[in-house]
Amino acid sequence: QVQLVESGGGSVQAGGSLRLSCAASGRTFSFDAMGWFRQAPGKEREFVARIRRSIGSTSYADSVKGRFTISRDNAKNTVYLQMNSLKPEDTAVYYCAAKSDYTSGNYDYWGQGTQVTVSS
Repeated sequence: QVQLVESGGGSVQAGGSLRLSCAASGRTFSFDAMGWFRQAPGKEREFVARIRRSIGSTSYADSVKGRFTISRDNAKNTVYLQMNSLKPEDTAVYYCAAKSDYTSGNYDYWGQGTQVTVSS
């Protein structure tokens, strides 16, 4: 099994920054891809960013490109999401997820989520 624990959420004014962390434990060798998703009230969960743990490849949703950066520290089994120039529409619960293959398949493991609130 794999456990994912997010941290770093909070409240910030528009234009501010936050850094989210996702610490993985358990069978961490079983997955190569980690991603961040978010869900705003009344909306479906949406993809934010993902990273390939082995080689560091990344991809982003268009809505966050240029503002958010995903990174990883494999020695700590931790993935980060640096969020800059935050906007009120970034307000959501942010979830960390992991899956075995970067290019295909569903995310098998999910964290409990961390709230991000951006005020105007």
